[in-house]
Amino acid sequence: MTQVPIGAVPKKGEEELKVKKRFNESVWKQMKKNYAAYLFLLPKLVLFTLFVAIPVLWAFVLSFQEYKIFGSEFAGFQNYITVFQSAAFMAALKNTMLFTIVTVPFGVITALIGASMIFALGKVSQSFFRSAFYLPTVTSMVIIAMVWRWMYNYDFGLFNYLLGWFGVDPVNWLGQSATALWALIIMQCLIPFGVGIIMYLASMGSISTALYEAAKIDGAGSLKQWWHITVPLLKPTTLYLVLLSTIGSFQVFTQIIMMTGGGPGNATETLVHLIYKTGFRDFEFGLAAAQSVVLFVIILIFSVIQFRVLRHDE
Repeated sequence: MTQVPIGAVPKKGEEELKVKKRFNESVWKQMKKNYAAYLFLLPKLVLFTLFVAIPVLWAFVLSFQEYKIFGSEFAGFQNYITVFQSAAFMAALKNTMLFTIVTVPFGVITALIGASMIFALGKVSQSFFRSAFYLPTVTSMVIIAMVWRWMYNYDFGLFNYLLGWFGVDPVNWLGQSATALWALIIMQCLIPFGVGIIMYLASMGSISTALYEAAKIDGAGSLKQWWHITVPLLKPTTLYLVLLSTIGSFQVFTQIIMMTGGGPGNATETLVHLIYKTGFRDFEFGLAAAQSVVLFVIILIFSVIQFRVLRHDE
């Protein structure tokens, strides 16, 4: 048996050390070469660490504690047990799921159809409709919610005024459990998904016209070309928009706090609004942190499922 002298490094170990050394030298060389870029990124990295990364990690730690102003106690999984035993949390989860299931497909599908119709127009018309549909995106949701709250008003709202033309009694849209959540869903559906339209239009512009010409030669009409060429090639964009919309709908908050406050009862309570009330009204920060961790896991599961279903073949 060959013995390795004391202090000698086996050949395999020497190769590994050389590879690590070359890798470290390469990384350090690239960092020195691009030091200006890293300096520009440093302020953003510091802000991200202080106001995003650290609070997220602290929320996870906080979820295992019974947090108090003057000290805290380790509570184990008690906060998570309380979350799943809470009727309010289950009602908020049900409402949020219904809100997501209805608004996300509606928003993505209407954005796809709208972008397809706009793409067939001339450049001037495309620019006009891009601006028109994107404008609500840059408008504060607080303002939009205030306008819709006026339209839903029982005494002088627009919708009840229109119903009065047909002799229909006024409806308490936001004041009764049967209609409150659906009123919010309808509001969300009727707000144009400007980001989706812009992204679909950009993606349609990158599709080769040769594919449509070949399909036209084979006798495919406009509808078949759209269904068999445009829609499949827009799959990556659709995946991104579905993920983006799902995360946004699970985090719906402004509409709730501005229009209903989660009422009547728990009819319009959503997960983020419940977390807000638990933490900043009831001052149960440990329980609120546990609720936020559960919400993160739910969004993660939905995102993974959507990615597997809609991911592109390439």
